[in-house]
Amino acid sequence: MNTTILNMEETLASYLPGEEGLQKTVLEAMNYSFLAGGKRVRPRLMLEAYRLFGGEEEAVAPFMAAMEMIHTYSLVHDDLPAMDNDTLRRGKTTTWAKYGEDMGILAGDALLTYAFETAAKAFDMTKYPERAAKAIGVLANKAGIYGMAGGQSVDVELTGKGLTEEQMLFIYRLKTGALLEASLMIGGILAGASEKETGILERVGACMGLAFQIRDDILDVTSTEEELGKPIGSDERNLKTTWVTTYGLEQAEKDVEKYTEEAAALLASLPGDPGPLTEWVRKIGKRKN
Repeated sequence: MNTTILNMEETLASYLPGEEGLQKTVLEAMNYSFLAGGKRVRPRLMLEAYRLFGGEEEAVAPFMAAMEMIHTYSLVHDDLPAMDNDTLRRGKTTTWAKYGEDMGILAGDALLTYAFETAAKAFDMTKYPERAAKAIGVLANKAGIYGMAGGQSVDVELTGKGLTEEQMLFIYRLKTGALLEASLMIGGILAGASEKETGILERVGACMGLAFQIRDDILDVTSTEEELGKPIGSDERNLKTTWVTTYGLEQAEKDVEKYTEEAAALLASLPGDPGPLTEWVRKIGKRKN
């Protein structure tokens, strides 16, 4: 594998569009959103899953960039006035607040579409086009109405209403877990993982998604704006039912640990050395922002 993939930021940024032409403003807004920072959890998980199954091509790189573009678009739209109405993200002005609501909407739309244009570059970089085709299918499914977008739609529709545990789990698994599942699955698929192994990776992502979102709920009431890089208390302002408001902080902490350990146990059942992936699972469970 080319060593350039080891430099995460340079690799991801290399797939961004140039800021030129009459549509320059939306291109600037796309790149501003993408380069605003973040832990790059999803492309890192994808790369580690790819390595776990012996992947050696650069074809994983455009998928890593595509995944981060989709994640970024979801944040851009989450911040819009019609959604969470936030003006701070990762310590910076949110995209809509900087470029206007119209450009915020268009930047998100453009990032989603450009993600698939970017992922398609893998076909010219691989000896296994059938794997790339399968990976694009997973990317579309997990980003769409049966994945992240579906979870977001239920979250929006039920905001301000009391949620059952079943409804919360549905929202968390789709809204947050779907892209984590896709990241792991795509890494495995591109490297030749079996159907069974890909299924285990999907379950790992599901557990990570629950741990990630419950940790988000905890941080929303325990962190500071400076540490979190975005406004705190937004769940309360938006009248959202969360794991913390339902079960309390103590139980929420226990459940983060439970889902983290479930993910680690599933990884231990896979061949090879799951150490790097397990380390990321634990980082996500203990993160402070």
